[in-house]
Amino acid sequence: MNAFRLAGDMTHLMSVLVLLLKIHTIKSCAGVSLKTQELYALVFATRYLDIFTDFISLYNTVMKMIFLGSSFSIVWYIRRHKMVRRSYDKDHDTFRHQFLVLPCFLLALLIHEKFTFREVMWTFSIYLEAVAILPQLVLLQRTRNVDNLTGQYVFFLGAYRALYILNWAYRYFTEPHYVHWITWISGFVQTLLYADFFYYYLNR
Repeated sequence: MNAFRLAGDMTHLMSVLVLLLKIHTIKSCAGVSLKTQELYALVFATRYLDIFTDFISLYNTVMKMIFLGSSFSIVWYIRRHKMVRRSYDKDHDTFRHQFLVLPCFLLALLIHEKFTFREVMWTFSIYLEAVAILPQLVLLQRTRNVDNLTGQYVFFLGAYRALYILNWAYRYFTEPHYVHWITWISGFVQTLLYADFFYYYLNR
């Protein structure tokens, strides 16, 4: 593991912790898109199908469990918690996220590295993660009111992906035969989606 990947993992973890801190302590999900959280739950559920079959390291397993558990916990809080769900802005969170799922799945069936169930699901999760932030960004644009914790959550998510691009670049130059075009292109698309948010966030 190199420093870029570790920093990327930590910023990803920070994004989750910031969001859970907001929801758990303030009992509010104002400014948070349920649609994005549902997409992330699907991303991790389809990416980590190997969590109980392929052991890589304790670090790897713990991180998988954290992202799986936190993503479904956030969805539960917004949908079911009697206080948190009152602050959910369903009138503005209207992005039809289901229309992102099918194209990503079809693309995974067409463009993948190996045609197996687990590989197609992993590829699907990569494509879906690239666009999962769209409902959140649309919600922020519609409301024009970004509180500090929600802004930090989105900022850390964007930083995580940018750091992972540096990780891929580092591995490309230091590891022989390290080429993963699907991951690289999806990562660049995801990072570009954050560009507008970063501009306004840094200005604030």
